[in-house]
Amino acid sequence: MEESTRSRTVITSHSSPHSDNFSTSTLAYDKHFIRTVPGFLIIAEIIFGLLVWTLIGGTEYFRVSAFGWVMFVAVFYWVLTVFFLIIYLTMAYTRIPQVPWTTVGLCFNSSAAVLYLTAAAVDAASISRAVKGQHDFNSWAASTFFAFLVALCYLGNAYFSFKSWRSQEEGQ
Repeated sequence: MEESTRSRTVITSHSSPHSDNFSTSTLAYDKHFIRTVPGFLIIAEIIFGLLVWTLIGGTEYFRVSAFGWVMFVAVFYWVLTVFFLIIYLTMAYTRIPQVPWTTVGLCFNSSAAVLYLTAAAVDAASISRAVKGQHDFNSWAASTFFAFLVALCYLGNAYFSFKSWRSQEEGQ
């Protein structure tokens, strides 16, 4: 058997992190999002939600079992809201078009509004167990106020999410 000699040409390419292709993989920053009403509401949700769980967390809330529910709702939705803020600010949602973001936003804000309303009501009902004038009483009363404010913010964002979802559904 006779082996033929072949010449092979191998073409390789190397891209550096400073090439033009790198810029297509970076996330954008939407500096105008915070200036919108939903952006303002998200910032308010983060600030007021942080106040809710820190005001309760700084007390002996474990003595009243109902505050466990309030803490769960406050911390859970605070973390998710920070996550959504990052997604909106970096416009990461444009990189994942498979996710129905308007539906996700509607479900998230609606569930947050309902659960925060229940948590605020539980918070309000539970402060009667504290003796008026104690540090815990004042913190729990303040957390109740902020829990209702956060619930209103989520209701507002649920409204804007519904409008966005409705306009997208009508456009299809």
